[in-house]
This record gives sequence, C-alpha cells and structure tokens, in this order.
Amino acid sequence: MKYYIIAGEASGDLHGSNLMKALFKQDEEANIRFWGGDLMQRVGGELVMHYKDRQFMGFAEVILNLRKVLGQIKFCKSDIEKFQPDVIIFIDNSGFNLRIAKWAKAHNYKTHYYISPQVWASRASRVEKIKQDVDAMYCILPFEKAFYKKYDYDINFVGHPLIDAIANRPQVNDQVFREEHKLSDQPIIALLPGSRKQEITKMLGVMLSLVDDFKDYQFVIAGAPSQDFDFYKSFIKKKNIKFISNKTYDLLSISTAALVTSGTATLETALFKVPQVVCYKANAISYQIAKRIITLKYISLVNLIMDREVVTELIQGDLNKKRLKKELTAILDTKKREQLFLEYYELEKKLGGRGASEKTASLIYNAIKN
Repeated sequence: MKYYIIAGEASGDLHGSNLMKALFKQDEEANIRFWGGDLMQRVGGELVMHYKDRQFMGFAEVILNLRKVLGQIKFCKSDIEKFQPDVIIFIDNSGFNLRIAKWAKAHNYKTHYYISPQVWASRASRVEKIKQDVDAMYCILPFEKAFYKKYDYDINFVGHPLIDAIANRPQVNDQVFREEHKLSDQPIIALLPGSRKQEITKMLGVMLSLVDDFKDYQFVIAGAPSQDFDFYKSFIKKKNIKFISNKTYDLLSISTAALVTSGTATLETALFKVPQVVCYKANAISYQIAKRIITLKYISLVNLIMDREVVTELIQGDLNKKRLKKELTAILDTKKREQLFLEYYELEKKLGGRGASEKTASLIYNAIKN
C-alpha cells in the first residue's frame, strides 16, 4: 500500500522513523513518501521536504513567513494528488497538518493522525473539526483519551514512543564518551536549548550565564540535528563549555542535571531520570498571544502528565540568571534529586508500556486493508 506521512521537527522525525520501521514490518510492499528528516530518510521511502526547511517558532514567526508557509501547503496538496496514497498519516505539527487534513478529507483520502494536536492546551473547539477531518487518531499521552471522550470522539491510546526509543538505544560507556568528546571528569550539566534558531538564541545565553557559578561542573550544549555548529560558535566563549551535536540521548544518559527548553525534550530528560529545570522564552508578541489562548497550568509534558509541579518551569521574565541559578542549585541537592527520581518513575508508569509504534502501525495497516 501507499503511505504519505507528514512530520515536522526533530521529535516528529524520530517518531516518524519508528512508525515507518513498524509499517515496513506490517506491509512488506509498503511505498512510503514523506515530509520529515534524516532519521526517516535512513529507514527508507522518499523524502519530499526536510523539516529544516519549514521551521517557524510562534505566531509572529508564522505570520512573517506566511507566503512561504502557504506555498508549502499548496505544494503538499499537489504532491499528494500525484502520489495518490491509500492513507495520509499526520504526525503532530498541527498548524500545517490540520490544514492538509481538511483538504484531504474533502478529496476522499483516508486520514490518520499519530500524536494528537495539542487541542487540550488551547482552542478545544477544534476537536469538532478534527472529528470531521481525521478518520482515526492515535494519542500518546494518557489524559488525551479522556479529553476526546468528552467530545464523543473515540481515539486510540497507544502509549508513548519515547519509551521504546530510549529503551532500544545502545548503552553508552561514560569514560569512552567523555574521551571521544574531550569532556572533563566533572559532573555534566546538559543544556538543551531547543532545535529552532529563534528559541536557541533566546535560551542558550541565559543558560550559559551560569557557567562561572558552577565551576565544578562540565557544561555541555546538546546541538540540534537541524542546526550547524557555526550557528552555536558565538555562544561558546569559555573553556568549560563543550558542544556535542546530535547525541542528546547519549549525553543525557551520563548527565547529572539539565536545563531544558520546554517541549518533548522535557519528557526525554525525565525518562533518562535526569533532574531538570524547564526553560521557556518566546518572542514577546507570540508570548502575549499564547497567554490569551492557552489554558494549561503547566508548559512541560512532565508536569502536564503528572498534573502537578514536578519540575520547575521558568517562563518568559522568570527565565533570568538569578532564578535559573537558584533552581539549578536546588536540583543538585541530594534530597531534591531523590524526590525527583521517585516522581520520574511514577511518570513512566503513567505513560503505558512499550510498543507504541508497532501498535499504531498495526491499527493503521488493518484499518486500510479492511
């Protein structure tokens, strides 16, 4: 069968790659065309457009690049018509994907959505449109099924794919990794400033302002696969700052603490059992717009899933050197760390078991086959 998959960002590329592996196991004759990244490309199929070419952070940035976004939507529709897939699979990336889903449903394509749009965070009224435009939804957060049930929309909770992604990774030898990347023997503080240029620019400077206050620790920037080293160069001005690109999981596996930009990385850090401080600072206009439409108590997936503050969130004005120093000092304290570890284990239980990609691929394949 022919599958057309649309994913955006590094996290979508990761989940898309694992879903593709599972689809190829389910359907030996699978023909997959996709929007994604390097991980999906390694699995097989044919890449249409890389997510690096379509990353815009926040409302303001989308508006400023509206002509480009509209051009990509038009091209996507045309490409789907040429390919004539048996099913279109959307992965997260709601701003783009929901527009394509509406068009696709009107043109009688089968529409399946893996990793629900975050309609539970804002504009819940969109659920009615999603019900009309999406034939099947596969969610990965435990509270989403109950949320959709309120709107009489029965969806599939398949568990979180990060459980598998982390469990199946090769084990890292601490000493070998340090030698390979010229790291000291000091405890590591990992810096995860995001994947887009706009957010990295806003987060990384504040994170690195703490280096001189924690001289007994090795600070390591986790470089995003979507950005080249040249972009990070201007931030690296001190000897005890290291940069490692596209090795975030390896880095987290040997880290003592982490400063993490809000997003999927907060959950990844928690699953590696690394104490963290969650950071978020957006374009001022985007933040003011978001503040008025987002109804959540928390911004990090860790706190949302646990429905209480497990990890500290420093948002907008609160993300400053003084507050960040205080919170980093706190998570380096033994008592605080022990409490976080217990919370992280409870979080993992809530996420369900392994096999999210396999469950989703099986449900999609059988739905289309039948």
